[in-house]
Amino acid sequence: MADLTKVPDESIPESTNTGDRSNAGSSLNFIEQIVEEDIASGKNGGRVHTRFPPEPNGYLHIGHAKSICLNFGLADEYGGQTNLRFDDTNPVTEDTEYVDSIKNDVRWLGFNWDNEFYASDYFDQLYEFAETLIQKGLAYVDDSTSEEIAAQKGTPTEPGRLSQYRDRSVDENLDLFRRMKAGEYPDGAKVLRAKVDMASPNMQLRDPIIYRIKHAHHHRTGDTWCIYPMYDFAHGQSDSIEHITHSLCTLEFEVHRPLYEWFIDKLAIFPSRQIEFARLNLTYTVMSKRKLKKLVEEGHVSNWDDPRMPTIAGMRRRGYTPASIREFADRIGIAKRDNLIDVGLLEFCIREELNKTTHRVMAVLDEKPLKLVIKNYEVGREEIMSIENNPEDPASGERNVPFSREVYIERDDFMENPPKKFFRLFPGGMVRLKGAYIIKCDEVVKDNAGEIIELRCSYIPESRSGSDTSGINVKGTIHWVSVPHAVEAEVRLYDRLFSVENPAADEREFRELLNPNSLDIVRAFVEPALVEAARSGSQTNFQFMRKGYFTLDSDSTPDKPVFNRTVTLKDSWSKEVKKG
Repeated sequence: MADLTKVPDESIPESTNTGDRSNAGSSLNFIEQIVEEDIASGKNGGRVHTRFPPEPNGYLHIGHAKSICLNFGLADEYGGQTNLRFDDTNPVTEDTEYVDSIKNDVRWLGFNWDNEFYASDYFDQLYEFAETLIQKGLAYVDDSTSEEIAAQKGTPTEPGRLSQYRDRSVDENLDLFRRMKAGEYPDGAKVLRAKVDMASPNMQLRDPIIYRIKHAHHHRTGDTWCIYPMYDFAHGQSDSIEHITHSLCTLEFEVHRPLYEWFIDKLAIFPSRQIEFARLNLTYTVMSKRKLKKLVEEGHVSNWDDPRMPTIAGMRRRGYTPASIREFADRIGIAKRDNLIDVGLLEFCIREELNKTTHRVMAVLDEKPLKLVIKNYEVGREEIMSIENNPEDPASGERNVPFSREVYIERDDFMENPPKKFFRLFPGGMVRLKGAYIIKCDEVVKDNAGEIIELRCSYIPESRSGSDTSGINVKGTIHWVSVPHAVEAEVRLYDRLFSVENPAADEREFRELLNPNSLDIVRAFVEPALVEAARSGSQTNFQFMRKGYFTLDSDSTPDKPVFNRTVTLKDSWSKEVKKG
C-alpha cells in the first residue's frame, strides 16, 4: 500500500508570487494555476466557489487574515463567490461573542461574504450521511474508551488493532447510533467510527471518530442535539453541500485529504477539492488559538484585542489598517512549504502606508519634560504657527499649532556636555523649534539635587519658519509643545509580545518566553490639534515626530486621551532586505 502520510501532487508547481493578472508576464501562484486549469477544462461549469470556515472558539489572528485574503481574493479575482461558514461542531468551546467578532474582522479587512452558513445548519444532513455510512457497512458504534481507541491506533510505524466492536451488524449499529442521538448514553460512553483501514500508514485513516456524545448547550441549536460530528466528517460534507469548488486549507490538513476524499467518494456526493497551502508563521508570535486563549484567561494580556496580540482585533486597536494587512498577505504570497516570516515585513507594510497618510504631530513623551523658557519673548504673548500635516502628501494641508513663551521639549534633546556631532540643544547652542523660531540656549537651571529643571533661551525674531530672514543656518530641528496649551496624555509603547524569534520551536513553556518589556506606559504632552482630530475621527493614526506612529485607543476619556504606538519609525526590515 502506498504511503499516504504525505500526499505530494507533482502536477502542482509551487510559486510564491502573486500579482495583478492584467499585467503581462505576472506569475500565478500554484492555487491560481489550479483554478485557471479548472476553468479552462470547464470543471464545475467554470465556477469558482470558496469558503472561509472559522471555528467560533476565539478571535481571528493574522494567520486567519492570510486565509481570508486568499479565499475572498481568489473568488473576487475569478468572478466567483465566497461563503462564510462557521465550524460550530463543538458546543463546549463556542460562543456568539466569537461569531460576532469574526464577522466584524472579515468586514473590517474589506471583504463581504456571499452566503453565511454554519456547520450546525447541516446537522440533520450530516446525521443522515452518518446513517448512510452505517447502512453501507462503513461505520460502527464503538464502546471503547478514548484511551483504548488511542492505543488501538498503533504508531506511524506499526499498524493499528481492530476494535472488538468493529464487526457489529448494520442493524445493531443503527440502533445504537439512534439511541446515542436520543440521549440514552453519557458523554464518552460511545462514539461512531468510520470503518476505513487500521493498517494504513496514514494515521488519519485508522477508523477515525466521526461522532461523539456531548450533552452541552449549543449556541444555535440549543439542546436539540447531544451528539456532534467531528471536524474531519463535517468539513468535507459541508463543502460538498455548499458545492464549494476549491476548499483551501493549511498544510497540516494535507494528511487529512485522503479521508476528506474517502467520505465524499463513499457518500457519492459533490466532489469538492481540498488544496493545501502553507500557513503563516510569524517571528516573535504564536499562532495557536489555544495558547492565545490562555494568555487572555491568565491575564498576561488585557483581552483578545490587547494591542500586543496577533489577533485582527488587537492589530486594529494597535493602529494597523486593513490595507496594510492585505498588502502584507500579498507580499508573503502563497506557498506549499512552511516557512517563518519576519514580523519586520508586517511592520514595514504598516510603516509604508502610515508614512504616506498620517499627519505629523508633536508630542513630548517624557515623565518629566524639560521646560524651555524664551526670555525675550513677551510674557502672555501667543502666536499660531501653521505647520504642514504631511510633507509626503501636499493635499493634507496645514494645521494651527499654538506657540508661547514656555514650551516643553524632550529631555534627551538637550545635553549639558554634548559629544561631537550632537546637533540638538546644548549650552550656547542653537536649534530650530519645528515650525517656529531658532532659539539659543543661554542658561541651564538646576534644582538642589543638581537635576536640570529648566532651560532659559532667547529666540531670533526674524527666524520664523516660512518667513525666515535671519540668515542663520542651524543643523538641528526639535519638536516641542506649548506649556499652557499642552494636553496631558497616556502613551502606551508596545513591543513584541515574545522575547524569542520562534516561540513554537523553543523547548521552554511558551509563557516563559513572554517579553517582560512588551508594554511601557509613559506620560506625554501633546499639541491640542492632535486630540481634536482624534476625538472628531477626522484622523486616528498619527506620526509623533521623531518618535513613531501612534493611534488613539478606546480607553481614552474626554479628560485624558490614550495613544498606542503602532510601530516605531526605524525601518529595520528594508535594511535587512538591502543586505540580503
